[in-house]
Amino acid sequence: MLTTHSENELQLTADVLVIGGGPAAAWAAWAAASQGVKVIIVDKGFLGTSGAAAASGNGIMAPSPENWDKVVSERYRSGKNLANLRWIERVVEKTWLSLPLVEDWGYRFPKENGESVRQSYYGPEYMRVLRKNLLRVGVQILDQSPALELLLADDGSVAGARGVQRQHHRTYLVRAGAVVLANGGCAFLSKALGCNTNTGDGLLMAVEAGGELSSMEASNHYAISTAFNATVTRGVPFGWASFSDEAGNDLGGYINGRRDPSFLPNALLKGPVYARLDRATPEVKAVIEKSHFISYLPYKKADIDPYTERVPVTLVLEGTVRGTGGIRLTDDSCGTKVPGLYAAGDAASREFLAGLASGGGGPNAAWAISTGQWAGVGAAVFAKSLGAHANERVARPTGQAGLRSPQPGGTPSSASFDSEAIVRGVQDEMLPLEKNHFRSEQQLLDSLSKLEKLWEQVQANPKQDTVRDVEFSRRAAALTSVARWGYFSALHRTETRSEHIRVDYPETDPNQRYYQATGGLEKLWVRRDWIVDEIATPPVLTTQTTPSVSKL
Repeated sequence: MLTTHSENELQLTADVLVIGGGPAAAWAAWAAASQGVKVIIVDKGFLGTSGAAAASGNGIMAPSPENWDKVVSERYRSGKNLANLRWIERVVEKTWLSLPLVEDWGYRFPKENGESVRQSYYGPEYMRVLRKNLLRVGVQILDQSPALELLLADDGSVAGARGVQRQHHRTYLVRAGAVVLANGGCAFLSKALGCNTNTGDGLLMAVEAGGELSSMEASNHYAISTAFNATVTRGVPFGWASFSDEAGNDLGGYINGRRDPSFLPNALLKGPVYARLDRATPEVKAVIEKSHFISYLPYKKADIDPYTERVPVTLVLEGTVRGTGGIRLTDDSCGTKVPGLYAAGDAASREFLAGLASGGGGPNAAWAISTGQWAGVGAAVFAKSLGAHANERVARPTGQAGLRSPQPGGTPSSASFDSEAIVRGVQDEMLPLEKNHFRSEQQLLDSLSKLEKLWEQVQANPKQDTVRDVEFSRRAAALTSVARWGYFSALHRTETRSEHIRVDYPETDPNQRYYQATGGLEKLWVRRDWIVDEIATPPVLTTQTTPSVSKL
C-alpha cells in the first residue's frame, strides 16, 4: 500500500488503538485510558468536528430512574420482538450514570430549578469537551489519519492497524494489543449532514479480519430534508408541517396527529412533495429556531419563511448511521468474533437496542456512550492479558480490495480502477427509494448483480499515487462491500419488519424471530441466529448475562 511513501511510514505502539472520532470512539478511548493503559485514537477527520454528532444537537436516551421502566418498555416494543430487554436496561442505566462525567469535564447542560437537565447535547460543544478530556488523560490523537486495514497476529487475534496520514503524505502503522472499531456506519456518501465520513470502512476491516456483521438488512434508513438543501436531516420540525403536491392539494400524512412514516416515501414516488411548517405554534417556532437551529438555518440563508412558504422536500439515505446493521457483538464487553477486536457506536450492530427499527437520535447517542465504555474497558483488559510483549507479535495486514490487487500478474503500472465511477455505481443502486426502501426479490437480485460487477472491478489494481488515492480506492471497496451485505441480507429476510420493507412480503412473520449474521468477501453468506428467549413483557427485568441466541 502506497509503496512510494513506505520509507516514510510512521510506526507507533499502544495497548489499545481506537479507530474513529465520534462520541463512541471518544468514550472508548477514555474508558481504556482509565484502566491505566496507553491509548492511541486515529480519526479520518479532526476528532471533535467530524462525524454526525459534531454537526448539530442531539437528544440522549437518558431518563431519570423513575422513568426507566417506561422508556425501556417503549424501546423494547419498538424493536418488534427482536430487541433485547436486558441490553436496553444496560444502555439506559450506563448512559444516565455517565452524563455527570461530561458535566465534570466542562460541558454545561441547561438547568431547571437548579438541576441539570441531561436530555440532549449541542454537538460541537459536546465533542470539544470530549476531545479536551482525552488530551487531559494522555490519549494520543492522530487527526486526518484514516485507518484502512487491521493487522492480525498468527493466532488470529488483532494486533493493530495501518492507515494513511493526509497532511503528512505518508502511511502509518500502530501495533496494539487490542483495537476498538468505532468509526461509524455507512451513509453511502449521500451528503446527509455529518455523514460523509461514514463510508463503512470499519465493517470491511472487521470482515477481512474474520469478524461478522449482523442485521445488515436494516441498512436503509431515510430521513426527511428540504430538497433545496438536501443535507440537513433533522426531522423534528416537520412534525408541524402540512404536506401538499405540486398543485397545492393537501396530502395529509398524519395518523392520530402523528406524522405517518410511510407517507412520504409513497408520496414522493408519485411526484414532488412540498411542506410548510404552518402547524407550528409560537412556542414550537421558538424551539425550532433555538434547539433545532441547524434545521432552521437553510431557510434563513435562503430568505424563506418556512411557516408561510411551501418548500420541496425529499428523503436522504442515512443507511446504517441511523439504521441498525453493523459489526456483530458477541459479549457484554462489545467483543467481536476476532479476539482483541471490539466494536462500539454506529459501527456495531444495534439489534439488541432496536431490532430492525431505527435507533436514530436519543437511543443511538446513548448506545455510543455505553458501548464506547464497555468496548474500551474490554479492550484494555484484553491488552493487559497479553503481557508486556504484545506488540512484538508477528503481524500481517489483512486489507485487500482497494489496497492490493489479488489478481496474479498485477503490477503498479497496470491500469487502475476508477474509484469515483465505482462510488457512482454503488449510489445508483443504494440511493433510490424504489430500490432500497421498497424492496422486492427481483429488484434485490438485479442490484446485487450490478454490485457484483463493481466488486470485480475493485479487485483490480488500486490507484495509489497519493494518500488521497489510497483512501478513495479503499473507500470505493468499502461502499461496494456494505451495499452487497445489505442487499444480500435483505434478500434472505422474506418479511416486512420495521425499516426492512419487502413489497413482495408485506406482512411481519412471527416465525422469523432471528438475527441475520452475514459476511464473506468473494462469496457472501447469511446465517440465522435464532432468538430463543421468550418474548419479554416490559418492564419485567431479566437476570440473564448474555443474549440467548442459537445458530442455524
